[in-house]
Amino acid sequence: MNQRPLNRETVATTTHPVKILQFGEGNFLRAFVDWMIDIANEKGVTDSDIAIVTPRFRITPALETLQKQDGLYHVYLEGVKDGKPGKESRLVTSIADAFSPSADMERYESYITSPDLRFVISNTTEAGIRYEPEDMSGDNQATFPGKVTKMLHKRFTRFNGADDKGLIFLCCELIEDNGSTLRDFVLRHAAEGGLGNDFIDWVKNSCIFCDTLVDRIVSGFPHDTIDELKEELGYDDNLIVKGELYHIWAIGGDGYLKVQRELPLDKAGLNVEFMPSIKKFRDKKVRILNGSHTGMVPIALQLGCETVMDAFDNRDVNEFINTMVEREVLPMIDEECETLERFSAGILERFYNPYIKHQLKSIALNSLSKWEARNYPTARDYYSRNGKRADFELFTFAALLSLYGPGSEFNAQDTQEHLELINQVWNDNDYRSTVAASINSNIFTENFEEHIPGFIDDTARYLSEIRRNGMSVALKQFIESHKNG
Repeated sequence: MNQRPLNRETVATTTHPVKILQFGEGNFLRAFVDWMIDIANEKGVTDSDIAIVTPRFRITPALETLQKQDGLYHVYLEGVKDGKPGKESRLVTSIADAFSPSADMERYESYITSPDLRFVISNTTEAGIRYEPEDMSGDNQATFPGKVTKMLHKRFTRFNGADDKGLIFLCCELIEDNGSTLRDFVLRHAAEGGLGNDFIDWVKNSCIFCDTLVDRIVSGFPHDTIDELKEELGYDDNLIVKGELYHIWAIGGDGYLKVQRELPLDKAGLNVEFMPSIKKFRDKKVRILNGSHTGMVPIALQLGCETVMDAFDNRDVNEFINTMVEREVLPMIDEECETLERFSAGILERFYNPYIKHQLKSIALNSLSKWEARNYPTARDYYSRNGKRADFELFTFAALLSLYGPGSEFNAQDTQEHLELINQVWNDNDYRSTVAASINSNIFTENFEEHIPGFIDDTARYLSEIRRNGMSVALKQFIESHKNG
């Protein structure tokens, strides 16, 4: 093997002003945001490099490797596009700097008070955006919102509260209202820390906190094929990150048009959408993609499948999910039919990706709350609009109870007291009582039977068929009985 080391001496690169400060050095941001910025820079729609800091201000192995490779690495994408398998790779050059503020606070302050800085991007995990009381007098804030508050106050002080020196925050954490939640916590820290009304007004009026939704499966460093990939790429790259071809970034909230003008990633041919609010977009994505995942998993696991690809290689699972989305999910989403079908096709096409080994067991985590959040709203709206029960969605709930019930041999990872309750109320001689006791417990916040009369009876019937005939037979019988709608 004759691989070149990967750094800025072996690769010719173009530099740009650092307009983006990024909290997070992990695989996702590097295969998603940093990849996008690199493409947009190349196409001339942006002129921005990125400085990366670790969210907890610590030195990490990924950070050390980034420093060794001068911020350079490859993104290797594989997937299905327009029905055909494909792959592409890209050497990303958009990261100009990467460091830990704990090791160089002066360097950190030079960035946060730089007149060039305009954007802050973060992925601090779902637990990163949380509120804890903080001392704002020093530089040792423990939480990400505390660190952001201190950062903004230093910038406010440096530029004497100039309106044009506010920052735009693009949060990629997988929580609802990620940007607006961060904003609320920053304002709370500012008030409780006594940072002054002028600063609070500046945060409110000069800074923009976008709510965003990100979507791309990133499998990370390809340990099993790293030697082959290094040979193919020609570099000794120890930061290769693999992911799927599909990507979408929805950016919304107050000031979204200004963000679109200043960071026009959509004009680089990237699947980035700007909108006043991402709520409808989030609901659409959750119902189609996440609802399909959550509905499919308990069925596929009881058929012996291990990955999403295994599940969609099963003709009955494939037909079930596609029919469920077509008949029950899409009609409940208020959007122009052609646009919605195109969006749905792109979402479902990802299930056929032969390169991503998306484990069903990992998707099954906390399926009880996921089903209520992702699938129940479709079933509820379907009954409200049509006066009929959404049979496919109810079958998925029966499959979930069967998976979690005694004798399934599946080690469910969910709230322990909920798992114990299902086992306590389980009665193989009376599945109706099993379903009724399960949904009328403290497991769920909604009353399924109240909003969908007949929910218990239909679910109990499907549960009985699954348990007495096995999932394979029950699924085939269900599909056959629903051939004509």
